[in-house]
Amino acid sequence: MNEIDRTFVEISQIIENARESAYRKVNEELILMYQKVGKFLSEKSQEASYGDGYINALAVYISEQFPGIKGFNRRGLYRMKQFYDTYAGNEKVSALLTQLSWTNHLLIMSSSKSDEEREFYIRLAIKERYSSRQLERQLDSGYYERYMLSKSKLLSEPLHSRQNPFLDSYVVEFLDLPDTFHEDDFRKALIKGMRE
Repeated sequence: MNEIDRTFVEISQIIENARESAYRKVNEELILMYQKVGKFLSEKSQEASYGDGYINALAVYISEQFPGIKGFNRRGLYRMKQFYDTYAGNEKVSALLTQLSWTNHLLIMSSSKSDEEREFYIRLAIKERYSSRQLERQLDSGYYERYMLSKSKLLSEPLHSRQNPFLDSYVVEFLDLPDTFHEDDFRKALIKGMRE
């Protein structure tokens, strides 16, 4: 690679880093806004005079004040309230919430049954930098349940008879392989998936 090509790569990296940083900051502000709106709605819902009619009227008001804004319809407002109610007082995850996209939060809230499961998927999605599609795949495959089962099974076995925990089965439907395939097809799909 010559000097000009190296400088082009460096400039590209600067641009990419700035774009990622801007996206993270915008996402952080959106999540904080949704949380604040959810808190407001949660507190108002404690008062008898604020019911479904209030949420409907608020959705109409927001659409008039901010034409074209998305996510602030009746359903979106209830989701913000649910988001706040779900994590209110949960110190373990409160610092993590702004590190995930709203779509990922909606997936986790709708698919998880407990605080522990939600925390598991939040941490997993952050660590692995999952897109919503990747996270949905893990949720649909019951990754949390399988992880907890393998963990409890491993802990219940005597130390001398424990198998290698790295020999667990893996979910690889992200490879988009047909129901029947050959080992060579698997290898090629795995390499292609790793490149992507």
